[in-house]
Amino acid sequence: MTRMKIKYTEASQNYSRIIAGVMRWGQWGAQFSSSQYQAMIAACIEHGITTFDHADIYGDYTTEAEFGVAFKEMDVSREDIQLITKCGIRMLSANRPLNKIKSYDQSKAYIIQSVEQSLKNLHTDYIDLLLIHRPSALMQAAEVAEAFTELKAAGKVLDFGVSNFTTHQFALLHSHFPLVTNQLELSPLCLESLSDGTLDHLQLHKIKPQAWSPLAGAQMFTQQESLADTERIMRLQSVCGDYDWTLAQMAYLFLLHHPSIISPVLGTSKAERLSEVINALHIEITDEQWYEIWTASTGKEVA
Repeated sequence: MTRMKIKYTEASQNYSRIIAGVMRWGQWGAQFSSSQYQAMIAACIEHGITTFDHADIYGDYTTEAEFGVAFKEMDVSREDIQLITKCGIRMLSANRPLNKIKSYDQSKAYIIQSVEQSLKNLHTDYIDLLLIHRPSALMQAAEVAEAFTELKAAGKVLDFGVSNFTTHQFALLHSHFPLVTNQLELSPLCLESLSDGTLDHLQLHKIKPQAWSPLAGAQMFTQQESLADTERIMRLQSVCGDYDWTLAQMAYLFLLHHPSIISPVLGTSKAERLSEVINALHIEITDEQWYEIWTASTGKEVA
């Protein structure tokens, strides 16, 4: 049966289908030198991955600035890439000594202050996409919308979205200001968004989701502590064996096949891993194969 085509409302920018997540490039992972940042940025662009996903807190508030310094010295036009960043978390860090505990701050003043700092860190005049990093129980949607409106009017941010929001949290903010994405944890080992209505709600509003940790934080490639988890990985490996897929390819295919048009946010800091996901863009799977992955993950047939 032919799947019904959905016309999606486009964001103001054309984001690459695959997004490079930079969280592990800096102090929280590979600890790249400036030249290594440049090499990884160049490798991403060479593979058609032109969108880079940041957050102000990454690397204890250092990764944005490291990326910005490296990119500034590259012979790449700012208009040829898209920068995503997130704000709204106050993290305990020596780089933010006034933060007493880890908490959320989504006040207008804090959002604008965070964006100004990100612009400075990234050596750019504008952010392509700003996300509220996590939902706050104290979020005042109208005030967040005021901040977004001011930033868009000033040309400092082009598009706006959220990360880790539930359906109702998304709907609340979206009713005050148009959002273009919800960045969610989603992988063959994290299926909640597929069954709790989150992706259905985004499709209803013709909004394309992004998926962080598409490889489940590398859990599929590591020794599992419980027998149940070990058996789950073995079932997924068996599906891969039937079709000559790698585990990573299977994970990407699982996301890319979904009708909501999910953009995986890669967590890798290794350039040699990029080809694997790009190759997945050129592999078509059937709905039945998708459900083979689902069944292997859940350990049971659909009802």
